[in-house]
Amino acid sequence: MNTPLLASLLSDLSDDLHDPNFLWQVGTVLLCFALAWYLSGFLRKSFSGSESSSGMMKIGVESFYRVLFPSLSLICLLIGKGILGRWQHTHLLSLLFPIIGSLALIRFGFYVVRRTFVKEGKIGAFLAIFEKLFAGLVWLGVVLHFTGLSQELFTTLDETVLPIGHNKVSVLSILQALISVAVTLIVALWASAALEARLMLLPTMHTSLKVVLSRLGRAVLILLAILISLTIVGIDLTVLSVFGGALGVGLGFGLQKITSSYVSGFIILLDRSLSIGDMIAVDKFNGRVTQINTRYTVLKGLDGGEAVIPNEMLVSNPVQNFSLSDNSVALGTDITVGYQTDLEALLPILAQTVAEVPRVSKEAPPSAYLMKFGSDGLELRVGFWISDPENGRSNVLSEVNRALWKILQERKIEVPYARRVVTLINAPEKVSEQA
Repeated sequence: MNTPLLASLLSDLSDDLHDPNFLWQVGTVLLCFALAWYLSGFLRKSFSGSESSSGMMKIGVESFYRVLFPSLSLICLLIGKGILGRWQHTHLLSLLFPIIGSLALIRFGFYVVRRTFVKEGKIGAFLAIFEKLFAGLVWLGVVLHFTGLSQELFTTLDETVLPIGHNKVSVLSILQALISVAVTLIVALWASAALEARLMLLPTMHTSLKVVLSRLGRAVLILLAILISLTIVGIDLTVLSVFGGALGVGLGFGLQKITSSYVSGFIILLDRSLSIGDMIAVDKFNGRVTQINTRYTVLKGLDGGEAVIPNEMLVSNPVQNFSLSDNSVALGTDITVGYQTDLEALLPILAQTVAEVPRVSKEAPPSAYLMKFGSDGLELRVGFWISDPENGRSNVLSEVNRALWKILQERKIEVPYARRVVTLINAPEKVSEQA
């Protein structure tokens, strides 16, 4: 096998081993690794432990830590090679330079991909396969570089052409186009993820405005990435005018609902009628808003079920928002007591009993009222407020009813129930006993 570069480096290293100055190369390599290890640890501790640094910087440096060591090692080796090369050979550093550079490239690629696509720290099977494939391709490139086959491979790919319509395109051009498109899109997604993380850390900006800016930033970055990649490939951007006209016609006729939902999503985020965490009810759905996406909004009900609501429904239909200006919700329970009950003494006791329930609001004290003179007794109503409807209403209503029932039992208050007299018409006469 023809290995000019690798054979040359190994031959030079073999000659350097008999030279006492070779120890300077070994010492320089060890010094570069030690200095890179120290600097990477120092940077991590500085940004992680500093309270004055922004949260975005902390997150970025902590997740970038695996990239810091090989990157700093590469920089130190480059500096060491430049300094030591003035007095002697640096074949050992020349051999290590592409190896450390490949390791830095692999870890940087993993960092970008995971920061872009990984959510909640879970790496999917496809992403794991992609990382292995990416690492294999990088190491394959290193092998081709050392063996001297890279130039031959590029020449072969450039000479291999594929007929596409009336034109012929080389395989090398196709691969370069695919790589440029993939790289620009991944960089755009990475930048949009970093922008979104930075926006979410701003304490003074409204949540809806943060989401709007992050969505717009992602769309703009992806559009720029596509345009830049097409320019790199050599495609004339004027051909997109025909595609844009066809897309507009398609949106106008076939995608009305989807387009309406997308536009409604931006309207919801801009007018701030809904925010993440609000308790709302629309149509037959109710729950807490957990996500506001461009096309749909996710409601999580109190039973744990999640409903995906198109944004168009939230704009065109009436929406009851329990958290728009105030989270407080009024509830009430009805009680019937006997006519002989002393209401002047009972009503304050009922209100005080409900006020002792933990979730009942203390800012708006409960009240008890006589609502009606019923057929079976005096009908009372105890009204109260809660400030956390997202935690449920039935449970707090049950606690209130149990507390009221307990106090009625302790006070021996009669709770009448309906009594009805049943009269049988044309009942058979009682048969007298025979003597």
